[in-house]
Amino acid sequence: MAVYTEVSDEELEAFLAEYDLGEVLGFKGIAEGVENSNFLLTTERGNFILTLYEKRVDPRDLPYFLGLMEHLAERGIQCPLPVHARDGRALRELVGRPAVIISFLEGLWPRRIQPQHCQELGGALARLHLAGRDFPMRRANTLSVAAWRPLFESCLGDADSVCPGLTAEIARELDFLEAHWPGDLPEGVIHADLFPDNVFFRHEMLSGIIDFYFACNDLLAYDLAICLNAWCFEPDGAFNATKARNLLKRYTEVRRVEPAELRALPVLARGAAMRFLLTRLYDWLNHPEGAFVKPKDPLEYLRKLRFHAEVRSPGAYGLEVA
Repeated sequence: MAVYTEVSDEELEAFLAEYDLGEVLGFKGIAEGVENSNFLLTTERGNFILTLYEKRVDPRDLPYFLGLMEHLAERGIQCPLPVHARDGRALRELVGRPAVIISFLEGLWPRRIQPQHCQELGGALARLHLAGRDFPMRRANTLSVAAWRPLFESCLGDADSVCPGLTAEIARELDFLEAHWPGDLPEGVIHADLFPDNVFFRHEMLSGIIDFYFACNDLLAYDLAICLNAWCFEPDGAFNATKARNLLKRYTEVRRVEPAELRALPVLARGAAMRFLLTRLYDWLNHPEGAFVKPKDPLEYLRKLRFHAEVRSPGAYGLEVA
């Protein structure tokens, strides 16, 4: 279960005394999520999520994340809203951790992704990018191309224990990505972690987007590339061009995409695969004994990286570029 910090009844009662949420009717840890401790909180006012931010989250970034959720919600994006206490503050402290209560979104994330899910996702992602255009705060992407080599170097000496030859393969890929990474494409607010478990649906209609704790300012098309990796591969590793076409077509119907962005998709998707390969590899090699959360397989993203390395045009993703 992804709860790293337990909260006693007494600590919870003292924390909630600052809010107007009524009597607590239920409180339990949420097994999903790997970065923070999350709890489903039920009070007389309804259901909420209580999040305790663990060591991986820089507290200095929290005003950006929380402010972004409020900004997007005001513009019609279906995402959680931070709950403010009576003193007007949303961000507080509980058990020595930064903590916040956010609103609860109805829906389930899709266990079996269908083309319709990808179509819905494409439209929602485009609307998110448009809604973020006037968000005044900025946060650099701390897991973009400049961060990959230092992350890789922290895994040197052990990567080949996960897969023979992995060290040399990653080194070659990093050389390519650093030399070819685009720098002149439209930028803005991106989610940067829009995996299926961060998107809720009701009856195949998208009902909400959660977990903005990797959100940042970066290339908008890079967010698309992350989604291609997360949503358009089958469990056996095969790439599903129909899902990719649905995702990209709906996205481009909502937000006009420059031809240069589409031409850059193979490199961006290759880089997105590298990002998740490296973070998963680091977690795999540094997994603490007895930890609740099982690390995710880094080799899944090695296979995706190899696929994108063979792609020569966005036609492989179901689109044609004029």
